[in-house]
Amino acid sequence: MSDQFKALVLNQEGENFTRDIKSIDKKFLKDGNVKVKVHYSCLNYKDALILKNGARLVKDFPHIPGIDFSGVVEESSHKNFKSGDEVILTGWRVGEIYFGGYSQFANVNGDFLVKKPKNLDLRQSMILGTAGLTALMCSFTAKATREELLLGEKVENVIVSGASGGVGSMAVMMLSKLGCNVTAITGKDNNIDYLKSLGAKSVINTSEMTKDARPLDKGLWDGAVDTVGGKVLENILAQTKDGGIVSACGNAADIKINTTVMPFIIRGVKLWGINSVTASIKRRQFLWNEAGKLLDFGIIEKSIKEISLDEVINIYPKMLKGETSGRYLINLNK
Repeated sequence: MSDQFKALVLNQEGENFTRDIKSIDKKFLKDGNVKVKVHYSCLNYKDALILKNGARLVKDFPHIPGIDFSGVVEESSHKNFKSGDEVILTGWRVGEIYFGGYSQFANVNGDFLVKKPKNLDLRQSMILGTAGLTALMCSFTAKATREELLLGEKVENVIVSGASGGVGSMAVMMLSKLGCNVTAITGKDNNIDYLKSLGAKSVINTSEMTKDARPLDKGLWDGAVDTVGGKVLENILAQTKDGGIVSACGNAADIKINTTVMPFIIRGVKLWGINSVTASIKRRQFLWNEAGKLLDFGIIEKSIKEISLDEVINIYPKMLKGETSGRYLINLNK
């Protein structure tokens, strides 16, 4: 492990909150039983919030943010990992209460790590990151859980809200690859062709899903992935067919929903909350192994912007203002 390496360090003294690219050494890193040379991380909305002011998630300073990373194990005293293993980390509040991936090296608890599957490389795993893992969880819940676990009818027609976002766009492609007819909801008409290239059969504007929802509407969807909440989720629930599963993972529109028990007790609709932060390692390993089968990285690459750690400081404010699009991949060797 190199004595000196680069990291983005947050600090707060009184009301003064700072974020700087610094040269640090291994003594700066906190305890962990696996040392990883970080190759890639990514910029998520939660990362941007933390970079702004800690987002009330970071309690101790100085702090290294970055909720996702991929890299190669340098040293390990954990039974499941050895030097040279390629690994992925998402969630577990790394980058919040634990030092994260915005550093060329990281010390982490090996219980948080997943071995990278052979059909993905380190770069591709961070094109996915937390957004990709969440999309995988949502997609398998909406389709496979109903068909296999609940022994339900085949899931054919599904709807995905917030389809222009990171989770939504990947869910569109994953569900299409799983054999579903996908309807994508977006507020950005200039993304229609892109969403269709991902596999969407049809695209509707968000405005069509923000009317006041009826207790029950015409059943249109065998399943759904909702990333926005609010009225959009209310309408999706009212339009979901008997036994359908709605995977909910976001609140970009609203944290509240105003609905009735009718979809649940008349049609047996299931609202299934998705939280990728604390998903079990067993579940994560299964989903990461499936990821390479369900994504066409040649298409996804069109929306990827690869940046250096130094560029993060200038880009995160634009993300918070809604001025960015696509995924930002951070190359720690750049």
